Amino acid sequence: MKILFVGDDWYGSNARSLADGFRLAGHDVVVIDTTAVTLPKRGTPPWMYAKATGKRHARTIEAVHQRLSTAAATMRPDLLFCYKSIFLDQARLFELPSALKIHYSADDVSNPYNTTPEYLAAEQCWDAIVTTKAHNVSELRARGARHAVFVLSAFDPAWHHPVARRTAHTFTAGFVGVLRPDRVELVTELAHRYGDAFYVAGPGWRRHAALKTSGAHTAGAQYGEALSVAIAPILANLVLLNSDNRDTHTCRTFEVPAAGGLFVGPRTIEHAELLTDEKEAFLFDTPDELKDILDRCAADPATARAVAERGHRAITTGGHTYRHRAEQILASVV
Repeated sequence: MKILFVGDDWYGSNARSLADGFRLAGHDVVVIDTTAVTLPKRGTPPWMYAKATGKRHARTIEAVHQRLSTAAATMRPDLLFCYKSIFLDQARLFELPSALKIHYSADDVSNPYNTTPEYLAAEQCWDAIVTTKAHNVSELRARGARHAVFVLSAFDPAWHHPVARRTAHTFTAGFVGVLRPDRVELVTELAHRYGDAFYVAGPGWRRHAALKTSGAHTAGAQYGEALSVAIAPILANLVLLNSDNRDTHTCRTFEVPAAGGLFVGPRTIEHAELLTDEKEAFLFDTPDELKDILDRCAADPATARAVAERGHRAITTGGHTYRHRAEQILASVV
């Protein structure tokens, strides 16, 4: 198929990985980058406008649509695939010449933060809506979506794979991900519990005052292969979910084991189906259970590493790359 792919194309973005997944599946893919719209550069007028209004600057939107129109006229795509294109002009997307139009969101499409009124008004016009949240399927159908498709998240083998450590320091436990209100209390408590043996990286953590007295190591965002580098020296890698998205799994569910890290995460149905508890991962229900797991890993690192290796095999041989997801999406709609 000829696929016109619309999404953020910055290094490390899931959209870039999915676009490449379609390419690896044998399709002709042209990517139109939407980063200037979705993530305007800090301090610029589009960024200030987005902060003030919650909307996106008309000029940057128009620039994307101009590139889309030119690309569509040249390639005459079979499929227009839009990755969370909620800030674009929906009517103009539907005017593009393609037989099939699909919208994809890696986030909860019932969370108002992940939609716009304009997107919701046009949602029924998409040939299919793809979501990584199983609970969204019935909600999308109730809203009148023509076809709702559920696929799991994935990992990118180009970025998420075991790598040599870049530091001689090792950490008993760590978390690599965005600072969110529902994560602060647990991560801060663990940082103070393990001190120099704890590592936390991601947007917001270095500025978090409660971590500064813990002795824990902090770093900024880690994207692409840098995520695998961050995971390498951590014995037990926390996989924490986003309560606002009602997550029952996340991208880290696949990325951590793919990078060779030991998966330590909440006991959800999807996690339990993907990784066998105590054999390929460690699952927990409560903070106390989590602390017990981390203490056990610290006392017996050889067993922790053996569990990590089995988890790595389970994920990397289980059909969980972005190529697999691209094939699953097309199989469900074509």
